[in-house]
Amino acid sequence: MREYYRLTFTEREEVSRYVAAGLGCRVIARKLERAPSTISRELCRMELPPMFYRALTAQKLATKAACTPRRQQKLSVNAKLRAYVHEGLLRRWSPEQIAKRLIASYPCNTTMRLSHETIYTYLYVLPRGELKRELIRYLRHRRKKRRSRRAAHDRRGVIQNMVSIEERPKEVEDRTVPGHWEGDLVMGRRHGSALGTLVERTTRSTILVPLKTKDAPSVRRAFAREMRTLPRQMARSLTYDRGKEMTEHELFTRDTQIQVFFAHPHSPWERGTNENTNGLIRQFFPKGTDFSKVSRREIKCVQALLNGRPRKVLNFRTPSEVFHNQPVALGA
Repeated sequence: MREYYRLTFTEREEVSRYVAAGLGCRVIARKLERAPSTISRELCRMELPPMFYRALTAQKLATKAACTPRRQQKLSVNAKLRAYVHEGLLRRWSPEQIAKRLIASYPCNTTMRLSHETIYTYLYVLPRGELKRELIRYLRHRRKKRRSRRAAHDRRGVIQNMVSIEERPKEVEDRTVPGHWEGDLVMGRRHGSALGTLVERTTRSTILVPLKTKDAPSVRRAFAREMRTLPRQMARSLTYDRGKEMTEHELFTRDTQIQVFFAHPHSPWERGTNENTNGLIRQFFPKGTDFSKVSRREIKCVQALLNGRPRKVLNFRTPSEVFHNQPVALGA
């Protein structure tokens, strides 16, 4: 099998002559002892009909591409592909959505292919300027710097003796029995402070938990203190994510008799009620709030407002009304 190497300028001149003579890719490939795909890619690089192929122009494009870092290569030399990516970002499509839609939009054009990682790399290596700021602004999280891919993995350590959400009773999933809660932390300014949130799945009742610090012992004690104020039939289980603040879950269960179940990593939909409530809480405590400067009285006032808010899912009853009037027919 012949070892692969790039087309030379002499070969490109021959390609130009063969194209002018009306020969197809496979015939040209045989004459040059090259793969048909090599000739096809060479002609496509010009982004013009084959009849306009010129050896000198093709050589300049190839030299430029060879000097471009590989991950940027396609978007740097392919204006049509670059325009498609820019348009997709303008529509607020994610890089992954753009990459997948390219396949559907250009099923027969292999030059219109790239991975979502290539798009991210392209965005973050752009020189500083208005274009870079504009394109990154269209990304969902708008980060100015790309996080290491290693950071995408859960680095918070393994919580010992976790009980998976898969072992949670069916009554929790279908919300037929009240008393099953979801928990989380709402982070304050620069993650220096936090507010604990507990939401009951059936009644949507919310408990806001003031925290002096967000370490595991403090969170355990604060959550246990609030849960012990509930009637026993309204405190059956707690579903939590895998945040390290719940590493003392076994002590929490011993103190409260409430079993803790842990959601799968990176699966916020498994605690959808809590996630939605956290969004409501942000109306009162927007991002950047320093919870160390918010009094317990203020926090509990917001808790009362949330529990006194009519909810469509409760047939426009309030969580407080439903909580204190069990059983109540709930809306879909």
